[in-house]
Amino acid sequence: MSSTVSIKNLQVYFGSNHAVRDVSMDIPATKVTAIIGPSGCGKSTVLRSINRMHDLTVGARVAGTILLDDNDIYHRDTDPVTIRRRIGMVFQKPNPFPAMSIYDNVVAGYRLNGMSTKKSDLDATVEDCLIKVSLWEEVKDRLNISAMSLSGGQQQRLCIARTIAVKPDVILMDEPCSALDPLSTLKIEELIHELKEKYTIAIVTHNMQQAARVSDSTAFFYMGELVEIDATKKVFTNPAEKRTEDYITGRFG
Repeated sequence: MSSTVSIKNLQVYFGSNHAVRDVSMDIPATKVTAIIGPSGCGKSTVLRSINRMHDLTVGARVAGTILLDDNDIYHRDTDPVTIRRRIGMVFQKPNPFPAMSIYDNVVAGYRLNGMSTKKSDLDATVEDCLIKVSLWEEVKDRLNISAMSLSGGQQQRLCIARTIAVKPDVILMDEPCSALDPLSTLKIEELIHELKEKYTIAIVTHNMQQAARVSDSTAFFYMGELVEIDATKKVFTNPAEKRTEDYITGRFG
């Protein structure tokens, strides 16, 4: 069951560096929200705030409110491990667990979360998740080989399979195609279209064409601030802010 993420007055600090300033935006359920902007503008910082990754960063401090449905994910009674199960993360560089097989990679989080230890359940989860990421036919006869033997694009789809195995509500993607070839990128984009029927998705991308292709709404960030967020078609054809237009048309960034 997908969920809505509501960000209100988000501030993120790394020591004395005020990296994200007073950001408020919604990431609606069963939609794809693209986050664009030049390097260092706060895109990935916002994304990592949504599943509390900054908890693990020395000197990081987060203020403001992030709601998953109506639950404050930074409330003192909220378990960050539960949040990270409900809000999955796919990184720029594919990161399968190198010492594990394809099979064990898919069910790593599933096992860790104590969802089931029955072999029939594990087998069904592996097949279901690999089918969903269009990887099953490519690997079904070699599930026990190292995940590192796969191509970069296959590894990224495997990481997405591992993410959805724990049944998250939200999937965050931080430039998931930047290290991939065009064909692998196309497969990931097709997968995003399919996944949004069940999941809330936010994707950080430097690729303007990709943002236009995959997203329903687009947020433009500049120097730690949210400049505007609107329907993707409007942002790309009739942005409200000149800075957005200048970035999209390549005048800076």
